Amino acid sequence: MKIIIAGAGDVGFHLAKLLSYESQDTYIIDFDGDKLEYLNNHLDVITKKGDATSIKLLKELGIDSADLLIAVTDSQNTNFTISVIGKSLGAKKTIARIDNSEFLNDCEVDFQKFGLDFMISPQELAANEIKMLLNQSSFNDTVAFESGVFNVMGTPLAYNSPILDLTVSEAKQQFPNVDFITIAIKRQGVSQTIIPRGDTTYQLNDQVYFCVPNYSMKDLYPIIGKKQFTIKNVMILGGSSIGKKTARNLCKDNFRVKLIEKNRTKAELLAEELNNTLVINGDGRDLELLEEENIRETDAFIAVTDNSETNIMSCLVAKSKGVKKTIALVENMDYIDISQTIGIQSLINKKLIAASNIFRHIREGEILALANLHNIDAEVFEFEVQEGDKITKQPIKDLRFPREAVFGGIIRNEKAIIATGEVQVKVGDKVIVFCLPEAISEVEKLFK
Repeated sequence: MKIIIAGAGDVGFHLAKLLSYESQDTYIIDFDGDKLEYLNNHLDVITKKGDATSIKLLKELGIDSADLLIAVTDSQNTNFTISVIGKSLGAKKTIARIDNSEFLNDCEVDFQKFGLDFMISPQELAANEIKMLLNQSSFNDTVAFESGVFNVMGTPLAYNSPILDLTVSEAKQQFPNVDFITIAIKRQGVSQTIIPRGDTTYQLNDQVYFCVPNYSMKDLYPIIGKKQFTIKNVMILGGSSIGKKTARNLCKDNFRVKLIEKNRTKAELLAEELNNTLVINGDGRDLELLEEENIRETDAFIAVTDNSETNIMSCLVAKSKGVKKTIALVENMDYIDISQTIGIQSLINKKLIAASNIFRHIREGEILALANLHNIDAEVFEFEVQEGDKITKQPIKDLRFPREAVFGGIIRNEKAIIATGEVQVKVGDKVIVFCLPEAISEVEKLFK
């Protein structure tokens, strides 16, 4: 597949990184020579310095033979222009990163007529993820498949978890009535994500990811040594686009929301737009202000300013004041690995979320959904099984399934099935698979 990416920022870089594990023919265009040089030194891609709206440049790269053109520069208007020009010059499919969520929701304009096949809004995706994290209060990472029929849920193991120091097999024996599969473990001081086997041992502070059917979710809390708690009072720091969208989403679900914005003009505009949100003009780093606004009675604190350091520090302050759930927007990629180890319960990076959302358009096989787990360089896929797929030929235990991947679960007729070795996948099933990058191509072969 020939793929042209316009924009070598964080979204473009993460996409290129995912593609570099495969034999995709990938080209990246950007004005910034330093970014392109970094890409050349670290990834197997072809870079081109220049303007991606240039017809001449796109023709030089062979836009007429491109299977996919992805426009992910920082400018929405530039991304529109690139997509329209690229489609006109022969690109088979175009994807544009946009900022205006109006274009995504029941828009009266048919953008496909102009050459935009798909659009994604990082801010909208991030706001949706925040809402999901609040609904699963004791977990710091969560992904729902088929409206929650199956769920991938991540949490660090505390000292009071009963599965601590047990192997995966022993944990299943100790809790035989709870349906769950451990799909991944991120261990402190270990760079490689652990794909657990029966003899893998759970250790203190492991970030563990479970795949759980909806009927077992409440039973998972005793296993991790935590209690589910209800979140109603939410404080948001930062009136950014994500802050505004998050406040609007939460108010629709009857959360009580306060939003703190430092800029007075911006705060006044937000107060006019967000009728059900209490908007406060002030500096969210001011401890006195936080005390005045009853930070100790707040259930969740969400920091989504444009500054990663401010978001991390303010979440740590909120946690010290007794706030049960903290979520930080971390745009600085260097901080992602350390945020959870210093006490940030949940973090989001809108560019990684956007890249994963785009990535599913690149995959082979019938992929219904794809999700990226924070701090883990891997993906969770949801495949729809088609007639003739290799995965239907034998029971799971007899499939040559790569060690770098694991079955999460199967959804059949809208019901969850735990993927044990005896189960045989059928046509029409939806299969959840957790997969490290190096095994993606092998897994995809089973769904052909």
